[in-house]
Amino acid sequence: MRAGLTFLVAGYVLSQFYRAFLAVLSPVLSTEIGASAGDLAISSGLLFLTFALMQLPVGMALDRFGPRWTTSILLAGGGAGGALIFAAAQGPVAVHVAMALIGVGCAPVLMASYYIFARIYRPAIFGTLAGAVIGIGSIGNLAGSAPLAMLAEAIGWRQTLVWLALVTIAVSLAIAVFLRDPPRVTMAPGMGGKLSDLLRIPGIWAILPLMAVAYAPMAAMRGLWAGPYLADVFGAGPTGIGRATLIMGLMMVVGNFAYGPLDRIFGTRKWTVFAGNLLAAASLALLALFPANGFITATILLAALGLFGSSFPAIMSHGRAFFPPHMVGRGVTFLNMFGIGGAGLLQFLSGRVHDSVAETAVQPETPFVGIFLFFLVPLLIGLVVYLFSQDRTD
Repeated sequence: MRAGLTFLVAGYVLSQFYRAFLAVLSPVLSTEIGASAGDLAISSGLLFLTFALMQLPVGMALDRFGPRWTTSILLAGGGAGGALIFAAAQGPVAVHVAMALIGVGCAPVLMASYYIFARIYRPAIFGTLAGAVIGIGSIGNLAGSAPLAMLAEAIGWRQTLVWLALVTIAVSLAIAVFLRDPPRVTMAPGMGGKLSDLLRIPGIWAILPLMAVAYAPMAAMRGLWAGPYLADVFGAGPTGIGRATLIMGLMMVVGNFAYGPLDRIFGTRKWTVFAGNLLAAASLALLALFPANGFITATILLAALGLFGSSFPAIMSHGRAFFPPHMVGRGVTFLNMFGIGGAGLLQFLSGRVHDSVAETAVQPETPFVGIFLFFLVPLLIGLVVYLFSQDRTD
């Protein structure tokens, strides 16, 4: 199981990379295949939306077939297949198709590890393990910044995507060989396991809105808008964008590791999540207020958003505490559907916000002020609803 989990985490490194690499490639994709910032917003949104749409079938597959084959088959077919289509892209439509397939391929990876943690480890350490996986997986975020920029410059972005496809296939095969499924839970008659049974759990209702909006700002800035923002406002090239997103990615690693044990340190999940996301909202507000206050200031505020916005595993831990053992697979993927689906939907809409504001903007930073406010308002609404949630620790 230890070797299998290692390769499962390697798969999540790839998943994080695929979510983040468009920001660095945005200048070359614009030049070579005519993909605008709005086109890439659609592509990135498609990854998240297909990822989200896959969560319920993935949850059923985890409960019925186990994480081993669910993850290895989808990651090989969707992840590697999407990367190869991307490598051959001649226009934005091919990129849309590729990112949608990559979303399908990456859909089961994190939830497979969460499923295993929930089934074989003590509930009290679920948050720490969940945060550790995302923290380690954030290496993919780091690889999708300055290292990707250097590699793409050295061998070309198409050849880089081909190598990524080969690595994805290798990781998928390793998961199939080494991962072991935990013992299945036998459901007694009447225990339930349908979507309607999840919706009857009252404890998750006040958590779902924040789950839908908390991950979106950080994911959108790191994976999509940081590149165009730094390029248009400060004239940054691929190297400068790579360095800034690398710093943001490092702070995301720190944040994911930090959130994990905080519920045990402070004895509360709810207020840890609330305080962190309030600071993330403050980072977005400062970006909106001071969008052109210097490249260093922008990098610091993006890094702060990465640090405080890395609450995904903590919110997941809060929601998971309400699910019985036989509904863990469906439960965590249901929560993940909201988290990833919200990020995808908001990224879709953010492209329209950018384009509509840019039509009449005089200053280059004005469209990005609209983007920052667009992500800030839902986050604040989610925080207000989250105030009514029931705190629960293991």
